[in-house]
Amino acid sequence: MNKKKTGLALAFAAFAAITAGSGLAAADPAGPPQYRQLAGVGSDTTQDVMNGLADVVTVNGQKVLGSYDATGSATITTKNPATNPNCTIPRANGSSAGRTALLSSLQNGNGCLDFARSSSLNLGAASPGLTYVPFAIDGVSYAVTPGSSIPRKLSMADLKAIYHCDPNYVGAGPNYDLTVYLPQAGSGTRSFWQSQMGITESDVVAGVYPCIKDKKGTAPVQEHDGRVLDDKSIVPFSIAQYQAQSSQTIADLRGRAILGTVEGVAPTVLNTGFGVKRDVFNVIPTAKVTTSPWSDAFVGPDSGICKQSALINTYGFATNPNCGDITKQTP
Repeated sequence: MNKKKTGLALAFAAFAAITAGSGLAAADPAGPPQYRQLAGVGSDTTQDVMNGLADVVTVNGQKVLGSYDATGSATITTKNPATNPNCTIPRANGSSAGRTALLSSLQNGNGCLDFARSSSLNLGAASPGLTYVPFAIDGVSYAVTPGSSIPRKLSMADLKAIYHCDPNYVGAGPNYDLTVYLPQAGSGTRSFWQSQMGITESDVVAGVYPCIKDKKGTAPVQEHDGRVLDDKSIVPFSIAQYQAQSSQTIADLRGRAILGTVEGVAPTVLNTGFGVKRDVFNVIPTAKVTTSPWSDAFVGPDSGICKQSALINTYGFATNPNCGDITKQTP
């Protein structure tokens, strides 16, 4: 691995132009109306862009999306207690947690949740069936500090060696030269990054890669929070989240984090050209793909969400040419 440290110039100018005056995104929906027809939980990566979309997507003139943040109070109330008294539920942090919470609500038939945010694709069996509806494209790079011993330009081979705890990169254990972080369990970014690094969740949990940590001290590593980093650590980071934090469109949790260049491609605001990229999704019940308001908000290129490409770009995501597609369904 080339140890030479090089500068990284991020392309902020265009992003700043489209985000000027946008202000910080709202958090949990507070109305009007306070309780929305479609309540969703899950991914940290897409919570802010979905919060923004919830403020502009309407059906018959009414806001219908209620997007609840991944972190905050221990519980959330997603429906009016007067009509749905059992919808004060645990907050779901991450794509897997969001999917699980949605399935639980559907299986219980309580109407508390109607969609889930997901930054990863999981087409394993689900009952009832789920449809992953893409709406944007994100890139994922690695984050380090300006004074890091880790170069700001790496190849995929370098990154895989780091996440496989190669002693030529991370030093010898048990006191490794580098702290190799993954986000908290259940994170879609964690799942996606593992797939890119060629490692599995089961092996990480089993300690096959002992240099990898998902906690700092006793606190779980929350995805897209660069304050976890010191000069000897590395963590995956959504490019869209980084750019939106940089522009103050959303709360800035970057700390000293800067993003690295992968395979010679710098992480820039619209990430269709970045090698490590992913679709991001809203997950809805397959049984509802033709039912309003799910169909109005999520399904097809003319859906309420897909019409908001400029707003999606404002949050650092690229427009997805397959926005609204409903072919990705669980068995």
